[in-house]
Amino acid sequence: MNATELFFSTIQSGNLDNVKLQLTHNPDLVNKTDARGFTPLIFATYFGQDDIAKYLIDKRATIDAVDASGNTALMGVCFKGNTKLTRYLLNHGADVNLSNNKGTTPLIFSCMYNKIESVKVLLEYKADSSAKDSEGKTALDYARENSFSEIVDLLE
Repeated sequence: MNATELFFSTIQSGNLDNVKLQLTHNPDLVNKTDARGFTPLIFATYFGQDDIAKYLIDKRATIDAVDASGNTALMGVCFKGNTKLTRYLLNHGADVNLSNNKGTTPLIFSCMYNKIESVKVLLEYKADSSAKDSEGKTALDYARENSFSEIVDLLE
């Protein structure tokens, strides 16, 4: 296992002390990508490793870096409904309106998966509710399609 693979394995396991140790010896790991194009920050958010994600941000991980599908860490936490980390990312400069390769924004992800608290946070940070994905659908369109009435009420 090379240093990058070991680093990603350590992130997945949630061992913050070992993450710190590895970054001390090899600071360039903070923005290395794995075979799927994930950055350490995206990977940490995907696995719900909030403390590691915050540490990586403090160590200057590129906050709006994208994976092979164009997804950012913010998109991942919105997909999962992690509002604490959503707010943390936004407070540290994450772009609330970036879209992935299919035009999906953090707000659209939140609406697709009925993550109402994430929707509220994103709207607070001026998410563009008129943005359309590659299918021409807005966040409101997804909320309506899925009968997520609370989100529909927020967006109308």
